[in-house]
Amino acid sequence: MTRHLFTATSMAALAWALDGTALAQDASEIEEIIVESKNSQVVLTEDYAGGQVARGGRAGLLGNLDFLDAPFATTAFTSDLVISQQSESIGDVLANDPFVRVAKGFGNFQEVYIIRGFPTFSDDITLNGVYGILPRQFVAAELLERVEVFRGANAFINGAAPGGSASGGTINLVSKRAPTEGILRLTLGFEAEGELYAAADVGQRFGRYDEWGIRVNGVIRDGEGAVENEETNLRVLSFGTDYQGERFRFSADFGFQDNRIDQPRPQVTAFGEVPDTPDADANYAQPFTFSDEQQVFAAVRGEFDITDAITAWVGAGFREGDEENDLANPNTTAEGALNAFRFVNTREDSVRSVDLGLRATFETGAIEHTVVVSGSLVDLEFANAFAFSSFGGFDAGTLTNPIAVSPPATDAFVGGDLDNPLVTEETTTTSFAFADTLAFLDGRLLATLGIRYQNIDTAAFDATSGALLTDYDEGRWTPAFGLVWKPTDALSVYANYAENLQAGDTAPNAVGGQPVLNGGDILNPFVGEQYEIGAKYDAGSFGGTLSLFSVNRPNAFVEDNVFGANGEQRNLGIELSVFGEPLEGFRVLGGLTVLDNELKETAGDVNEGNTAVGLPEFQTNINLEYDIPALPGLTVDGRFIHTGEQFTNAENTISVDSWSRLDIGVRYTTDISGVGAAFRLRLENVTDNSYWATVGGFPGANYLIQGAPRTISFTASADF
Repeated sequence: MTRHLFTATSMAALAWALDGTALAQDASEIEEIIVESKNSQVVLTEDYAGGQVARGGRAGLLGNLDFLDAPFATTAFTSDLVISQQSESIGDVLANDPFVRVAKGFGNFQEVYIIRGFPTFSDDITLNGVYGILPRQFVAAELLERVEVFRGANAFINGAAPGGSASGGTINLVSKRAPTEGILRLTLGFEAEGELYAAADVGQRFGRYDEWGIRVNGVIRDGEGAVENEETNLRVLSFGTDYQGERFRFSADFGFQDNRIDQPRPQVTAFGEVPDTPDADANYAQPFTFSDEQQVFAAVRGEFDITDAITAWVGAGFREGDEENDLANPNTTAEGALNAFRFVNTREDSVRSVDLGLRATFETGAIEHTVVVSGSLVDLEFANAFAFSSFGGFDAGTLTNPIAVSPPATDAFVGGDLDNPLVTEETTTTSFAFADTLAFLDGRLLATLGIRYQNIDTAAFDATSGALLTDYDEGRWTPAFGLVWKPTDALSVYANYAENLQAGDTAPNAVGGQPVLNGGDILNPFVGEQYEIGAKYDAGSFGGTLSLFSVNRPNAFVEDNVFGANGEQRNLGIELSVFGEPLEGFRVLGGLTVLDNELKETAGDVNEGNTAVGLPEFQTNINLEYDIPALPGLTVDGRFIHTGEQFTNAENTISVDSWSRLDIGVRYTTDISGVGAAFRLRLENVTDNSYWATVGGFPGANYLIQGAPRTISFTASADF
């Protein structure tokens, strides 16, 4: 439960806003009252001690919940952490999460988040609870107030992810709001070899009672980073406004992002044994390669307290995106010899999304009910065209001595017109949900019962002719049950059962340097189950969670150059986290995951019981911060990340080694002639360790992504 302070005069302002009647009141009569905002779709939970995470986060149609009251496992990272660590993307923020690993998309540079052993694509996460409207491959961290990670099957609370992922969890991003005290912050900095950085963050509250707010953010990032010859050109602009009344709360956001990477270090597919990793900063990309995307997006969300017991909400958004890629992701032998072919594609996205609902609280005897009814619609239309050079490829040298070639002709396999791509996929996902959270024993026992009906209508079309390739229109009920028992104010024990439902995966045009014969086809919807139990502890200054879970999902991967459903993947896991400020000036954030996953019901029992490609059995992250008492304003931090061995083939005969990374940082805040100043210096991968960080990211694919080299970054900020 989140508490907000309001005054009698702000009630008058709301009445004026809603019915045009201004109410006057003498200042001497102003009286402070407390209005409680429970399960809000707009008002955020408070920061936890230490300020790195929040007390809770969004649980879909259930709204924002305190972590002790939620029958699910969540973590909400705050903007303080984002700023302190100079995070550039969502993936940088999630480097603090022991339950998530960040991979890349197939054949592109899209961030993919592996949660509980299953991928969540970046276009299957939400902005302020609305699906599908975020930039598809990369989201600049400067846009965000919170990064909220929900772990586990979430088809009931969020609805099915429109892109067909998120079986193991999802992510909600919360856009920035103008703070009460206002903000005018200018930041300059650099990274690595010559990447320059500039950002402006401006926000102000206004109106008679500061009920209105405006927040504007602009970002420029330009130049060569830590990887040799890899250059980034990023332009971001966002505008947000919000209204905070007692009965009406509202936010609206508009954003533009242009993200281009020239000569991006590519993924590498190993045929046979895995080669040694080259130098940490080595780049084996062809000079002609690039990835470029421009995205325009917007979201609105509002809620209105019809009575003290009934609240209605609505959220909506859209995205228009254009992407262009010219890539040559190589195959490699055990000795590091490279062979590549050129792949060019263009893509245009058009997405519309709506989420609405009604929440009511009432009592039946000694039982308090919080009932929610909700509906949602996500409509996606993708246009795509592509072209390949000869699949025989060209000699690209070796990982340690790559050879640059002239761009080969892309006439071996062409799909559509690159200058005018046709629609290749249309998906409309609609759903209706009902939930009742029953509170017994003065709120110490909470039971949530819910069910959602959702329908997925999907069609795939040929990129050249526009002819229909495959389609389906199917609906399904997805139930959920959650139980929370709080024996003390500091401890809660929880359990849940939930199902996941995803639109079937779309077959890629190529994986591992080989064409897929049914590229563009869409598989039937996937259904899986989750069982989970856990405990959460809150000592006030520090807390933690312990979760045990089982999640399964039909498995899909390429076999004999055909993409299809091939058995089931079942993941059993244990998650442990700690967070907070156990001692004044000393903050801790981290935990560990132990995962036992296996392939089941495989065709012909081939690889039955084996571990899925790319999933480590153990991973851990720990981040420590300390404010130096002798030097007020000076803070040092260190972060340790470890990921276990990962198999690169379903036979489990080849693997990449486990890896570890150490990051350190120092920051100093002071006041210079009345201007707040902050200086931040960070060094990631201190030892310049060279390693294969992830295997795959797309189900069944085994491409390798090399970890980032030693990277130094510095920023200086002024708060006027």
